[in-house]
Amino acid sequence: MKDLLHAAEVPTAGSGAFTEPQPAIDFMRSLPPPYVVKTDGLAAGKGVLVTPDLAEAEDDVRSKLAGRSFGNAGRTVVIEEGFVGPELSVLALCDGERAVPLVPARDHKRVGDGDTGPNTGGMGAFSPVPGVDDAVVGQVMDRAVLPTLAALRRRGVDYRGVLYAGLMLTQEGPRVIEFNVRFGDPETQVVLPRLRTDLAALCAEAAAGGLRTEPEFEDDAAVTVACASKGYPAAPAVGDVVEGAEAAAAVPGVSLHWAGVDRDAEGRLVTAGGRVVWVTAVAPDLATARNRAYDGVGRISFPGMHFRTDIAA
Repeated sequence: MKDLLHAAEVPTAGSGAFTEPQPAIDFMRSLPPPYVVKTDGLAAGKGVLVTPDLAEAEDDVRSKLAGRSFGNAGRTVVIEEGFVGPELSVLALCDGERAVPLVPARDHKRVGDGDTGPNTGGMGAFSPVPGVDDAVVGQVMDRAVLPTLAALRRRGVDYRGVLYAGLMLTQEGPRVIEFNVRFGDPETQVVLPRLRTDLAALCAEAAAGGLRTEPEFEDDAAVTVACASKGYPAAPAVGDVVEGAEAAAAVPGVSLHWAGVDRDAEGRLVTAGGRVVWVTAVAPDLATARNRAYDGVGRISFPGMHFRTDIAA
C-alpha cells in the first residue's frame, strides 16, 4: 500500500518494511515518538501498536517477527512515522474513474476510555463529525482518494467498489494512515443509517462503471458502541450467554448489529468472537443518539462484557 501511496503522492507517514528485528529497531530509533508498528498481514484489526515507549515498541517488533503475535501474518512488520491529531474516516464509492464520498465518521480504536489500552478493530464510532465540513472531505478526496484511484488505473487496476480512507487530521492537513477496500467497521454502522439514497442502486452504478447519482444523507446523527467479550482484544471468551437483546432493540432509534455471536444447543445467543454486538442509535443530534445508544448497551449483558463509555463524548 505504501508504494502505491507514494507513487500517487498521497500525504502519508514515512515508513519502512522489515523482516529482521535489528534493522526495524534501528529505523524506529531514527523517528520521533509516537512509534507505530504494524503487522503486514491480516490480524483482525489488532495488528497495530502505537506507543510513545520505545522499549515497548522494540519488544513488539521482536514478538511479531518471531511469530509470537500473529504467526506467519506477522513475519513482516511496517514501522511508520507517528502522527498526532484526531482520526477521521471517509468512505468513497468508486466506479474505476470517478469517486463520490459518503459522510465522514470518527472511529475509537483503543479498547479503553480516554484512548487507553491496546488497539482494536474499533470500539465505536459516530457521524457527523463536529468540525469536519465539506471542505475537509474535499481535501481528502482531492489529495488522497482520487490520486489513489488514478494510481491504480495507471497500474491497470479498474477498481470499482469502496475505498475507505483512515486518516489523521494533523496540523499539516489530512494524512492517510490506511486504506481498506471495503465498507469499514465500525464506520459503516453510523454512515449507512444516515444514507437517504438507495445503497443497492449506488453500488450497481459503481459496479457498472457509471456513477451518476450523488448520495444524499439525512441530517440525523448516528452513534454505535461495541459490546465486547471478556478478554478482547487479546483472547476473547466464547460461549457466554447474551441477554437483553430484545430490550435493547426496543429503545427508540436503536438497532443491533451482530458480529461475534452464535447460538448454543438450546438456541440461546452466545458470544463467539471479540466484538459481540454493536448498539447503533440514530437521533436528531449526537447527544441524543449517544444517550440512546448507551441506553441500549445498558440493557445487554453477558459475563465479562465491556465497552467504552466515552464514544462520541
